Amino acid sequence: MGGCANPLSVRSGSVPLVGRDAELAALLGAVRHPPSAVFVEGQAGVGKTRLVAEFVAAARAEDARVVLGSCQPMADPFPYGVLLDCLSQCGDHLGEPGPVTGALRDLLPELADRLPPAPRPLVDPEAERHRVFRAVRDLLCCLGPTVLVLEDLHWADEETRHVLRFVLANPPPGLSVVATYRREDLRTGAPLGRAFHVPHGVTGVNLVLRPFDTTQVRAMVDALVGSAVTSQRFAEVLAGETAGIPFVVEETVRALPDPVRDVRLGSAAARRALAGIDVPVLVADAIMERMGALPPEARAVAEAVAVLGVPEPIDVLDAVAGKAAAEHVTTLVASGVLVEQKGNRYGFRHDIARRAVYAALPGPRRWDLHERAVAVLSTVDQPPLVRLAAHARAAGMTGQWMRYSELAAEAAEEAKDVPAAVDLLSQVLADPGISAEDTNRLATTLCGYAMTGLPGGPVTARVEGLLSDPRLTPDVRGEVHLWFGLLLQREAGEVDRGAEEIARAIALLGDQPERAVRGMAAMAGPYLGTASVAEHQASLGRVEEIIEHLPTLALRTAMLATTLGGRLIVGDPSSWERIAQLPSPSDVHDPEEIHHLARAHCNVADACSWIGHYGRARTFLRTGIALAERVAASYVVGTAEATAVRLDWLSGRWTGLEQRIDRLVDAYENLLLTQDLNLTRGWLAAARGDWMRAQAAFEAATGSFPVGISAAGGMAGMLLTRGEAAAAEEQVERGVALLRRKGAWVWSGDILPQAVDCYLANGHMDAAHQLVAEATTGLRGFDAPLAQAALTACHARLASDRNEADRLYREAIDQHRALGLPYRATQLAEQAEGDDLADPSVIDALVQSYDSLGATVDAARCRHRSRGIGVATPSRRGRRGYGSELSPREQDVARLLAGGHTNREIAQALFLSRRTVEEYVVKVRRKLNAPSRHDVR
Repeated sequence: MGGCANPLSVRSGSVPLVGRDAELAALLGAVRHPPSAVFVEGQAGVGKTRLVAEFVAAARAEDARVVLGSCQPMADPFPYGVLLDCLSQCGDHLGEPGPVTGALRDLLPELADRLPPAPRPLVDPEAERHRVFRAVRDLLCCLGPTVLVLEDLHWADEETRHVLRFVLANPPPGLSVVATYRREDLRTGAPLGRAFHVPHGVTGVNLVLRPFDTTQVRAMVDALVGSAVTSQRFAEVLAGETAGIPFVVEETVRALPDPVRDVRLGSAAARRALAGIDVPVLVADAIMERMGALPPEARAVAEAVAVLGVPEPIDVLDAVAGKAAAEHVTTLVASGVLVEQKGNRYGFRHDIARRAVYAALPGPRRWDLHERAVAVLSTVDQPPLVRLAAHARAAGMTGQWMRYSELAAEAAEEAKDVPAAVDLLSQVLADPGISAEDTNRLATTLCGYAMTGLPGGPVTARVEGLLSDPRLTPDVRGEVHLWFGLLLQREAGEVDRGAEEIARAIALLGDQPERAVRGMAAMAGPYLGTASVAEHQASLGRVEEIIEHLPTLALRTAMLATTLGGRLIVGDPSSWERIAQLPSPSDVHDPEEIHHLARAHCNVADACSWIGHYGRARTFLRTGIALAERVAASYVVGTAEATAVRLDWLSGRWTGLEQRIDRLVDAYENLLLTQDLNLTRGWLAAARGDWMRAQAAFEAATGSFPVGISAAGGMAGMLLTRGEAAAAEEQVERGVALLRRKGAWVWSGDILPQAVDCYLANGHMDAAHQLVAEATTGLRGFDAPLAQAALTACHARLASDRNEADRLYREAIDQHRALGLPYRATQLAEQAEGDDLADPSVIDALVQSYDSLGATVDAARCRHRSRGIGVATPSRRGRRGYGSELSPREQDVARLLAGGHTNREIAQALFLSRRTVEEYVVKVRRKLNAPSRHDVR
């Protein structure tokens, strides 16, 4: 194909045999115990020839004599053709042929000098025929131990079948016959003409080669590209498209533009990649050869099936094909062109075959069948709207195409498939023949759909593509700029570009405040840009003045969803009064209003989670998620899931949290909310000593407020734990600079304690006092429970009087416990004890608290302190024999090994000696059967 970046040039059969080990073993086992008869059944392309080739090579490697012949697809095959071909190869191996073999002299001129004289002719043709049968058997007997391989027996002549039945009824002692065939191409129902039962004393094997399952497809693709890189999702899609038929799998992979790259794709990308290639030439040739052998009426039905695209019942096929389909469907199924599926529906075995037939249709025939499909499918009980749109488009029925596309898009949006809804309308909008009026209406609808789903990739690209359409009116163009900007602001790395688009929209919609207000509200949010919180509050005030005059509840709720979160997240005490203005969920029924109310509740929940109202956060979150799921607002659900993850971290619900984060980061890849997820991932990894993972996560969590500030605090705390005080202070300075620039001391709860610790570790007492003084002033008059609790802890850390410090620590611990922050409360309890902690009961309580959370590093630090005073602390699960299971400490070592940490880093994280770590590594490798430390997963 043209444009292939890295096409495969592997010769067919040169890759290892995949998925047929059991069948190969059965073949070899049978021929090791002659006489034997083996029949290998399988549809075209399933791998019979490939299996036989592997078998022949293996048998010859065991010094077996193998004679190979193939039947040919001829209208009038030669009598005994394949048998004579095989026998003609055996002259060098003949023993002492008996007199009856002379009957074959005229049929086997290659052996004439080795055969006895021909016997006199017989008058009776049947007797002559019987003598030939005897001669063939006697000649095979003269060969001694021999494996006779006959391929494609479905094409054999009747005389060959009869001879084989005769021979196998009493086979020579050393003979093994291996025959392959396609059942759908047999002239009768059995490979030897009639049912054949292997006689007593003969080894009989019947193999049926099935198409590959997903695992086998994946293994085959890996073998084709020469590396185990095929994704499970790609294998699943490929198996579905090819029905797992190995020949079709191989040719399809070879047809990919860059197989080594493309086989790594996920489901959606794999479908696009496979849809974008032409039907492989060899596959198309095989399909069309089979089509050419059909009667014209049956071929017409197959063409209708190709156009319909999915399996359909006979009455639909009959109406679309314009033929009495029942009789011809029977022919098509018997010939293997169609297969019966659930619900008495009939379709091609795989979509590649359907595409091959479709591509071969002349244009007028295609148009006619698509028109018929529209007429027929529009009358069924539940019309398939997406398919009707596609058929109408293919038939040039523009009006019906647009109508069905709109209906299908609406149904897709209701089914939570926003990308499909956007794609359907985008296809219509790409047609230059659509009127300006319809273009503007559909563009507005498309943008509305896009905002309810997940941005990024094709969805955002579709919206951006609208901006180049000259048919848009200025008002609609302004709205498209707005939607596009809002979508960009949800994507990682696109925030600034999104702000630019929103600014353009506001300029275009400046004389229509009810339209521009959403852009104004987005720009007023304190999460983005470098403007101070005071400036953002002023902007929010201007937006709120407009909100009061908006004409609909949906618009007012949409704006409140943005402004309420924006006010609350900076600790504005008046926010609660404003939140009370939200309509009750029970009073809202319009899907658009429900969507905006869901967004409002989730935004308020997120703001609560940042400033320290965690109980309220969970209440708003539950309502918000329930509302969002009612209207399939997937992006709102995504932001809510990120908030829930952070709340679970803060409240000490860490079980399974790492797996949840990994799943969500994959699901929302490239979206801004992944920064929030990475922050929590960093916190969790740091607490468990997985510093490489923590550092990568914290670095991925920068770029927006307040996530970036908290990430700087998390990184600083981790570096301090590792004894890197100077590097920790660099992180502190970065985070504190962001705080000062925004004037958002409400967000200081995740960095103030780390900052003070860093300053003290580096001997910068004045800087610590100055920061605490600034925070004290900056928090006056703001609703910020978390920051206030952190500030109390900082005052305790800086108190010069021991009694005052103890009082402040108790107050800080109580505040953190009241907020539901067990990890931070435990850390403060440890810090309050000071460096001279020596009470074994206190240390044990701390260890138990850390262990219950899963805070590996903190628990290890306390155990280390306990060992330092000569007291051993028990394991969190007690001492017992773990056998082949990993002990808790071994699990910690295994996890850090899997993260790529060195023994020195593991020792530092777990407060162990390197020698002890080396011993644990040996145990972990032995229990996990890992050849090296790099194989620990």
